[in-house]
Order: sequence, then structure tokens, then C-alpha cells
Amino acid sequence: MKQNLDIRLGDQEFLELAASADLYELGFRADEMRRRKHPDNTVTYVIDRNINYTDICISACKFCAFFKTPEDPAGILLSRNELEKKIEETKELGGTQILLQGGLHPELTLEYYEELLRFIKQRGIHIHGFSPPEICHFAALSGLTVKTVLQRLIASGLDSIPGGGAEILSDRVRQTIAPRKCSADEWLGVMEEAHLLGLRTTATMMYGHVESMAERLEHLRRLRDLQDRTGGFTAFIPWSFQPDNTALSRKDRPRSTSFEYLRMLALCRIYLDNFDNIQVSWVTQGPKVAQMALFFGANDFGSTMIEENVVAAAGVSFRLSEKEIRRLVSEAGFIPQQRLMDYSQVSSSCFKLPGYKKTKSSSI
Repeated sequence: MKQNLDIRLGDQEFLELAASADLYELGFRADEMRRRKHPDNTVTYVIDRNINYTDICISACKFCAFFKTPEDPAGILLSRNELEKKIEETKELGGTQILLQGGLHPELTLEYYEELLRFIKQRGIHIHGFSPPEICHFAALSGLTVKTVLQRLIASGLDSIPGGGAEILSDRVRQTIAPRKCSADEWLGVMEEAHLLGLRTTATMMYGHVESMAERLEHLRRLRDLQDRTGGFTAFIPWSFQPDNTALSRKDRPRSTSFEYLRMLALCRIYLDNFDNIQVSWVTQGPKVAQMALFFGANDFGSTMIEENVVAAAGVSFRLSEKEIRRLVSEAGFIPQQRLMDYSQVSSSCFKLPGYKKTKSSSI
């Protein structure tokens, strides 16, 4: 069945495709949409590092193997020296941004985060930081509105916001797996406010735990509706839940397969017609499945992830260098292209950023 890309996929058709379409049909439809949006045959990627400034968290999400409780002596809060070392290592490897996220620490003030941003910004790198649950947490602790918190963070150096903490944007699901985390409306509210203030953001979905297909659709519908209003999302990244070492790990709950990942990725590409970019999740799927994902709607290989701790805590430890990403993209028949957060291509101008060091690995 050939898709008319000028007609938006409806909710009922989405559910019918999810229930009955075979993998090849979904792949053909998703690939057709990708080719229309990206006819130049490029696949982009970004060089960055995930820095988790703390693992101390009061949310205690059932799907998370990374967090520590506030009373746990093993909990960490990075020092400025540790942070500076990680940033400098990132820049030496051609990194253009830091993905800054942490747990919901009960004692850190908004002023702490403002100082943290200023410290990082002085080192001349893009700060892609603080997911919506963190922003809601900052607002609750400070007694300020989300808008005011965002304005203060922007003034301190925040450049963009990652889409973490979305999981599934259904309150039934969120109450089951993360009852202390912000609601679906609050997550979307942070993103809408950020877009209105001029921040670009990404969006994510973690599927394969307690949600139904209808709830996955609810998640995608709410993202598509917000994108219609603001156009502020640069990319969408779906990945499958990694159960090991989490409270949701059960023998009677099968792990989501690579087959399901490719189906879900294709469905997302077809449904999210107003998102320009879809990222693969090689961190959860591995390099070969990520390579296949380029034929199921994805046009971006994501990040080199010089450092990644959260998924690794669940027992998944895939690692790829920039050289390996470029090789995988090229072998699949695409043209690898380094990018920035807003999907502009890396050019000689980006190397003029304060403190940025061009290396052999960052040449294109």
C-alpha cells in the first residue's frame, strides 16, 4: 500500500498499521518519508558527552538503575574540577556540546544551577541541559514559575533542552512507573514554554514496559500537536526500555526486540510528519540494528556519547567512536555529516567558538 505523504496519518490508521502491517510495509512507508524530508542522502551525528552532574534523586523511578537515594553514601555530585576535566576531554575529541542531566537532588538551589551553567559556558561549549522533570523540580524547590526558572537558566547560559523524562506521556503509565515525576501535562508545558522563549528542544519516547499501543499513540499525538503549535522540536528519539537492574525487571515481562524497535521507529517516522529528524538509538540497539534503522525512517545517528551512564547502569554498554559512526553510515550507503544541536552542519565557523579545538577526528 503506497502512502500519500500529503495526507496526515490518523490515529485509527496508526493503530491498524501497528496491529497488522508487516515490517516491510512499515519500512517502505517510513523510508519514503525520510527520503522526501532528506533527499540529499546525508545522515547526521553530533559529537558530545553526557554529563550526569549527580545521581542523587528523590524520584526513584522504577525503570531507572542509575539513581541513588539522598541518604546513600555512594551518591555523587560532580566537583567543578571533575566537570572541567570532562568538558576539556570532550572538546579535545571535537565535541560541540554537553548533554547535562542529573537526578532530582533535594538540596541544590536554583542558584547552584545558575552558577553551574555559567561555569560551563565560560569553557565555550553548547549546553544541551536539564530535562523537563528537572525544570519542574527546580520550580517546585524555588517556588518560582517554570517560565521564570527557564528565563534565569537561559540568562546563565542554557542553550537547549533534551527530551529526557518523557517515557510515555500518559498519566496512567507515569503513575505506575514514576509517580514522583512530573505529569504528562507538566512535561509538555515545560517544552511549550521553552519553545516560546526561543529554546530548541528534542523529544523522546521510552517504550516496552507497562504501556499499551494506544498509550504510545497518545504520546506521539501530544508531541505532534505541540509541534504543530510551536515548531520547537528539532528531533525525536525513541528507544526500548532496558530492564536489567531495575524494579521493573521481571521474567514474565519479555525484553523488547530489535524487530519491534524497527517497527516502532517506522511508525513514529510515519506519524510524526512535522518532525524533520528521527534519531537511531544505537546505545540500546547496538550498531548493526542502528544501521538498519536508517532504512526504517531514521536520518540521524545521534551522539557519539563520549560518556553515558544511565543506560549503562541497566547493563547495556555499546560504544561507538566518531570514526565508527562515519563508517557505519557510509557502509549503509549514506553520507555522514557532523552537525550541531539545531541540525546546522559543522563548518569552519563552529571552530571559532571560544575554547573550541579542531581535531583530525572532527574534520568533515
